Amino acid sequence: MPLWDYGSLSRSKNFRGFFQYKMRELQMREFQLGYGVHTVRSHGASLARAHMHDWLILLLLVVIEFILYLTPPFYRYVGKDMMTDLKYPLLDNTVPVWTVPIYAVLLPVVIFLLVYFRRRDIYDLHHAILGLLFSILVTAVITDAIKNAVGRPRPDFFWRCFPDGKDVYDQLGNVICNGEESVIREGHKSFPSGHTSWSFAGLGFLSLYLSGKLQAFDREGHVAKLCIVFLPLLAASLVAISRVDDYWHHWQDVFAGGLLGLVVATFCYLQFFPPPYHPQGWGPYAYFRELEESGAYSQAAATVNPLNAEPLESHVESKEDDKDGFLGLHLARDSTMPLEDVESGRR
Repeated sequence: MPLWDYGSLSRSKNFRGFFQYKMRELQMREFQLGYGVHTVRSHGASLARAHMHDWLILLLLVVIEFILYLTPPFYRYVGKDMMTDLKYPLLDNTVPVWTVPIYAVLLPVVIFLLVYFRRRDIYDLHHAILGLLFSILVTAVITDAIKNAVGRPRPDFFWRCFPDGKDVYDQLGNVICNGEESVIREGHKSFPSGHTSWSFAGLGFLSLYLSGKLQAFDREGHVAKLCIVFLPLLAASLVAISRVDDYWHHWQDVFAGGLLGLVVATFCYLQFFPPPYHPQGWGPYAYFRELEESGAYSQAAATVNPLNAEPLESHVESKEDDKDGFLGLHLARDSTMPLEDVESGRR
């Protein structure tokens, strides 16, 4: 009986656990064989050329974001009866604007670099940075576009509009502000919260990345992994709370900003990495594709098998064959057994 009997495996209730175990074993073997080493020097240039259009789109997003930032928001009607909820004190930011790129962009990049120095996988480093930047910039463009379109007054709008405390209105009941123009313009950018959306876009992406690398959902019950995964989300939540405490945003603003950032981060992460709960959630799709093309899995499996029995041939599954959406790895493409039958063993 061959070592890799797919029929018996598909009928086993422990197929998922067995599959994870063998793939971890293959992972260690592939590093010993040298297949898991993809450095900047060996693969960096070809990888950059392959994703040149993605980097160009990032530059386009930067230009769009700059234009949106300079575009004045919609000056919504603000009457005297509305001022009751807009008379909160005008305070400084607890979390300054200049710190947002540090903890939402630079901190995740530092962690990506640490992982790279340990694993020497340029695919992981490149796709993590690219996915993070897309997450941040897409979120920023959406956030500022909505800010300008909505023009919702901030909770401290009264003191932005009337710094002397004397309110004046026109014949229609709309405010006639006498404050500084830049301060008044910023006062019409309450919804959604930019601090919050940026924080959840960057730190939410980092949380997904860590959960994949730590294999937090491997069903082995190591709750300590979840504590590490939740730390970036806790930091983003505290930033969101500070925006309400500083009276720069209403609670609806931070709720919408957090949801927006987290959703965009999830979509961007899944463009490059399998879901964290997937057995191959520890690496990017491109990494497994490279192993498939180099034949690393076949040779690694033959090395793992001490009897030199039939090796396990693992392939990155194409989008057309992936019925589950994010399976990422395809067993025995040449096998006559369909993937659905193999999967049924663990369902």
